[in-house]
Amino acid sequence: MTSPLWGAMARLAGRRLLFAVPVLLVVTFGVFAIAAASPFDPVKAYAGAAALGADEQTLDRLRANLGVDQPFTARWWHWLTSALSGDFGESSVMRQPVAQVVGERLVWSALLCTVAFAAAVPAGTVLGVLAARRPGSVLDRAVTSLAYSLEAAPVFWLALLAIWLFSLRMGVLPAGGLTDTASERVTAGQVASHLVLPAGVLAVSQLPWFTLYVRQGVGDALAEDPVRGARARGLSERAVLLGHALRSGLLPVLTLVGSRVPELITGALLVESVFSWPGIAAATVEAATAVDFPLLAALTTLATAAVLVGNLLADLLYGLFDPRVKFSDM
Repeated sequence: MTSPLWGAMARLAGRRLLFAVPVLLVVTFGVFAIAAASPFDPVKAYAGAAALGADEQTLDRLRANLGVDQPFTARWWHWLTSALSGDFGESSVMRQPVAQVVGERLVWSALLCTVAFAAAVPAGTVLGVLAARRPGSVLDRAVTSLAYSLEAAPVFWLALLAIWLFSLRMGVLPAGGLTDTASERVTAGQVASHLVLPAGVLAVSQLPWFTLYVRQGVGDALAEDPVRGARARGLSERAVLLGHALRSGLLPVLTLVGSRVPELITGALLVESVFSWPGIAAATVEAATAVDFPLLAALTTLATAAVLVGNLLADLLYGLFDPRVKFSDM
C-alpha cells in the first residue's frame, strides 16, 4: 500500500473524527434532555419499595445525593467534563461505576454481534451469488422469496420461534442465559452452546440484506460488457464469476456493512432481552426506565460511536477496493 493512500485514509479518518465530536455532544445532550422530560422518577426507581413510605424530606435529600435536583444542563455538563477525564459516573440502578457496568457487559454483546455478523456475511454472499447466476430460475425465486420473508419478520418473533422449536420441541439447545443454571463457573463449552440460538437469530435477521444486495450487485456485473467480453474469450463460467463479476458485485456490500450497524445494535438489544443474554441490553432497558443519566448517556454514546466507526470502516473499504472512488471525495 503506497504512502499517499495511507495519507488519504488518515485524512478521511481525521475529518470523520472532527465530525464525530459535535455529533456525540448533541447526542449526549439529547439523552439528558429526553431523560429529564421522562415521567419516570429516578429517586423512586433508586429507592424501590422504600420510597412508598418515605417522607418528602427524605426524598429531597436522596435527590440531592443523586444530583437529580439540578437542571439537566448542569447534570450533562458535569457528566461530560468528568467523562473526558475517564470518569463516567456511578450508575444509580446498578449501584456500580458506569465503566464497570459497561465493561462487564460489552464483551458479551461484542461476542454476540461478531459471531452473528461473521455468519450472516458469508451466508448472504453465497445465497446472493447462487441466485444471481440464473435470474428467474427456481433457485433465484426461492432465495429472494426467503429473503423478503425474513426481512419482514420481527427479530423478537424469530427469537421466540427459535426457542419454541430448538429448546421446547426438540430440546437440543438451551433457551437462554450464558451458562447452565447449575454451573458455578463460566466455561467456553457452555457459552458456545448458549450462543448458538441468539447469534443464529441475529444472523438470520441480517441475512436478507446481504443476500439481496449481493444478488443485485452480481446480477448487474454479469450483464456488463467486461464480463461479456470475458465469456467471449472462452473463459469458464467459474472464472468469469469469481474473477470479474464477484469482485465488482460485492462492492455495494462494503457500504452495507457500515449501514447495518444501527440495525445490528437494535436487533442485538431485542435478541439479548429474549434470550436473557448478559450484554448491554438489560443495562440499557434498566437505565432508561430508571432514568439513570450517567449509564444511559454512556450506553448511547457507545452506540453512536459504533455507528460512526462502522460508516468510516465501510468508506475505507470501499475506497480500497474500488479504484473509481477517491478518498478526497468522501
